[in-house]
Amino acid sequence: MVRAIILVKSPKRLIAARLRKIRYVSESFPVSGQFDAVAVIDIEKLSQIKDITTEIQKITGVDRTETMVEVDT
Repeated sequence: MVRAIILVKSPKRLIAARLRKIRYVSESFPVSGQFDAVAVIDIEKLSQIKDITTEIQKITGVDRTETMVEVDT
């Protein structure tokens, strides 16, 4: 299992609620700071991240995303 955090920059007010509708997003919540929302995804393969971030970037109003992958130590 791979877990990743996707930070989303968007001026849209309800972006976190829209992120929850995307498959594999297990958690989503608004944040303050440089980004406006966080989406946590749980996937089987690392290669799935690209498809999910592309889907998020297609949401109207999403300016940019930044993805961080959990590192198992």
